[in-house]
Amino acid sequence: MSFIKDQIETIKKNDPAIHSTLEVFLYPSFKAQIYHKISNFFYCRKHFFIARLISERAKRKTGIEIHPGAKIGKNLFIDHGSGVIIGETTTIGDNVIMFHGVTLGGTGKEKGKRHPTIEDNVYIGCGAKILGNINIGKNSKIGANAVVLKDVMPNTTIIGIPGRMVSRHKSK
Repeated sequence: MSFIKDQIETIKKNDPAIHSTLEVFLYPSFKAQIYHKISNFFYCRKHFFIARLISERAKRKTGIEIHPGAKIGKNLFIDHGSGVIIGETTTIGDNVIMFHGVTLGGTGKEKGKRHPTIEDNVYIGCGAKILGNINIGKNSKIGANAVVLKDVMPNTTIIGIPGRMVSRHKSK
């Protein structure tokens, strides 16, 4: 139950368009993360078919694809959500904000850990692609449509294709 309460507060805090707590239950991000909690439960117990069945249903209902094996921290906020893809070996820290069209994917060239690790308090703009077994440091910002293929130091802003650093900022 604390997960649901935390998600309600996270969505209300991060979306100025929300006018009531009941609206949270309509948000694709909320639904996708509930489905992910359930599918991850089965995935961790090696019931892979059931886990994928649940995650595929979530993808059809929300437009957000979260592999059941992905590890997601507290208070993830996915605004709008359509087209978000989170790969199997992705790890997402706490208080991460991402927008529609974000891909946390693999490059197709790696085995084992193939997807990114996103540390705490990271902001990922719409359309950003973060690919491969790379680390995005805490408090970083990834600009809209950036393509990130290399590690990002904490407190850094990245933009462009390929992603390049435009600033270093103080931690929160």
